[in-house]
Amino acid sequence: MTRLSRPSRRQFLHQSAAFGAPLIVSASALGRDDKQPAPSKRITVGAIGCGNMGLGDIRGFLNDARAQVVAVCDVNKESAGYWAGGVAGREPAKRLVEDKYAADKKAGTYKGCDTYVDFRELLARKDIDVVVVSTPDHWHAIPVVTAAKAGKDIYCQKPLSLTIAEGRAMSDAVKKNKRVFQTGSQQRSDSNFRRACELVRNGRIGKVKTVRVGLPGGRPDYGKTGDRKKTEPVPKGFEYDLWLGPAPEAAYAPARCHVNFRWIYDYSGGQVTDWGGHHPDCAQWGLGTEHTGPTEIRNAKGTFPADDLWNTATEHYFEAVYPDGVTMIVSNKEKMGVRWEGTEGWVTADRGRHDASDKKILDSKIGPDEVHLYESKNHYGNFLDCVLSRKETAAPVETAHRSITICHLGNIAMRLGREKLKWDPVKEQIVGDEVANKMLSRPYRGNWKLE
Repeated sequence: MTRLSRPSRRQFLHQSAAFGAPLIVSASALGRDDKQPAPSKRITVGAIGCGNMGLGDIRGFLNDARAQVVAVCDVNKESAGYWAGGVAGREPAKRLVEDKYAADKKAGTYKGCDTYVDFRELLARKDIDVVVVSTPDHWHAIPVVTAAKAGKDIYCQKPLSLTIAEGRAMSDAVKKNKRVFQTGSQQRSDSNFRRACELVRNGRIGKVKTVRVGLPGGRPDYGKTGDRKKTEPVPKGFEYDLWLGPAPEAAYAPARCHVNFRWIYDYSGGQVTDWGGHHPDCAQWGLGTEHTGPTEIRNAKGTFPADDLWNTATEHYFEAVYPDGVTMIVSNKEKMGVRWEGTEGWVTADRGRHDASDKKILDSKIGPDEVHLYESKNHYGNFLDCVLSRKETAAPVETAHRSITICHLGNIAMRLGREKLKWDPVKEQIVGDEVANKMLSRPYRGNWKLE
C-alpha cells in the first residue's frame, strides 16, 4: 500500500497522545476534507481465519472507519460446513470486504483485498499493522507468536489457547515484543458484566464464598456435518494438511473440520473451553484474580459418550478452589452466566442482564474512591483505540491465559478421572501428578514448532 510522505494517521495520533494533546483531529490535518480517513491513513488489517467468527470479526473491523482490511487468509477457499451449514472461506471473506468498500465509493467498485492460503505470507507483509486470528483453537498459538515477533498488534479469538503451555508462550511473546493484544472475549465490553463485577469487587455482597459458572453441554451439530464422520476425499480448494498443522495426523472427514472442530480434543476442548473464554473469565474479573488462579481442582466429573469422531465431554462438572477458600463451580447444570454468592447476598450476570438478591445492591452507587473496572463499550473499537494509544485493552492476553487455564485444568481432571488436582499458579505446574503435568502441553506434528 502506498504511503504518503506526510505523517500517517497512526503517527499523528501517537505524537498527539505523547505530548498530552487531546485526540481530536480535524479532517484537514489528515489531508482530507471529509470525515472518512483515506485508506492510506487507516490501520491496516489482515485476517487469518475466515470461518464463523472470522467473518464476524472482519465485519467488526469493516464497521470502523479507522481500519482498512487489506488481506484475508484461510486454508479453505469456499465451502459449506460452518454455522447452520453455512458457507465461509477466504473467497467469501474477500467478497465481504470488497463489497463493503465498493458500497462506500461513488464508483460502486473496489478491488483491494488480497487472499492467502498460508498465514506466514500474510504476516510477511510490512504494510499490515494488525492481524486478526480467528482460526480453530489449535491454530492460535503459532500465528500469534509469529505475529508478535513480526511487530503486529493482534486481535485473537477466544479461547486463547489449546493448552496451558501455549497460553504462556503467547502471553510472553506479546509482552516481550510490546504488542497490543485483544482477546475476543466480548463480554468484557458488556456493561452488565462490568456492573456486576464492580458490585462484587466493592463488597456489596460481603465476602464471596461461591461463584457458580454455567456453561452449555452437549456437542451440537453446528455445521450440519454430524452425519459425515467417516473418511472422505479432501474437497478441492481445501488445504487439509495445512488445516491440521501441528495437530496429529488424521484422515479427513467433514465432521472433523470447520465449526464442528470444537468437539475433538486434538483441536479444542468442547463446551468447557468454547465458553471458557467468557463466563469463567468474567468470574475471575469479579473475584479480582485475573493474574493468578485457583490452587486446586476438585470433584471433576465428565460424561464422554462413545462416538466415531467427537470425544469432548457432553456433561461437565468441576470446582476450582482459591487460596482464600472461594469455590468456583463450573458446570453445564448451572444456569448460564455467572453468579457470585457472598455472606450478604448474591449478584448474577448474563448477556444483556444482571440481577442481585436485593434491589439496594442493584441501585448501589460506586463511589469515586472505590474500584472502577475497565470500561469498554465496543470490543473492536476498544482494540483500535489501544492500537493508537498503546494502552492495555479490555481483554489482554495474560488475563485470557489465566482464565482459560481454569478450563484446561478442568478438562485434564475430567479426562484423567482425577477428583483432585493441586495447581501452582506461580510456577504453572500441577503438583505431584506427572501424568497430568504432561497434558499441560502437546507434541507438535512434523516440522511445526512454537518458538
